[in-house]
Amino acid sequence: MDPTVAITGATSGIGRAVADAFVDEGAFVAVSGRDGDAVDRTVAALNESESAEGDENEGEAEEEVANGAAGTAWGARVDVRDEFDLERFFERVAREAGPIDVVVANAAVFHGGPGERPTDETSYADYDDTMRTNARGVFATIAEAVPHLAEDARVIVPSGGVAHESRSGMGAYAVSKAAAEAVARGFAADLDATVGVVDPGLVATDLTGKERARDPESVAPLFVWAATEAPAEELNGERLGLREWKSATR
Repeated sequence: MDPTVAITGATSGIGRAVADAFVDEGAFVAVSGRDGDAVDRTVAALNESESAEGDENEGEAEEEVANGAAGTAWGARVDVRDEFDLERFFERVAREAGPIDVVVANAAVFHGGPGERPTDETSYADYDDTMRTNARGVFATIAEAVPHLAEDARVIVPSGGVAHESRSGMGAYAVSKAAAEAVARGFAADLDATVGVVDPGLVATDLTGKERARDPESVAPLFVWAATEAPAEELNGERLGLREWKSATR
């Protein structure tokens, strides 16, 4: 059976690349984001890419559909700061596609430019919103997904070195990522589902900047591997990154 995957913050960057990768793997992918128009465009693009692939391989189209080789995408506007948005989202995903196999709690914000937001210059408003989105949002995402998780579900929390290394100018974002990792460890200790952190290294996104960084598409397979193939005991309550992925798939 092809997996059902739910991704927050899926309209750009890592979330969008991971959505693409799961659709390519034949999954039912539920995407969400704060901007409803961006969600609609993302869903249309994901579904169109599969239609286009089918057109290019017309002779194999019926076999591909029968084998579930081409996934489908569905989406909704969700603000992870609002647990009721998340509650409705996961209820709808479960109605559309059954128990959820994979959750990627990807939604995050960074107020200001990377390296340009010193902790001692961070406003209370920016700090509160960053924590509400990046830390409480991860908590709410997992908490609202729990009633709809499949028996062997996996929950992935993206993070990075900034969560455990001192870096100038990363302010509340760094604090929130450390908190998000702690949230993941807490759920890992208390849930039957596998909950872990995936660190793709520096990736070129609007949140982290673009210099000397990997393309989101290049790290999307890491997330698919962590969510489907990595040993559960190595992911649960732990962090997996490029080294572990490359070692396991070389």
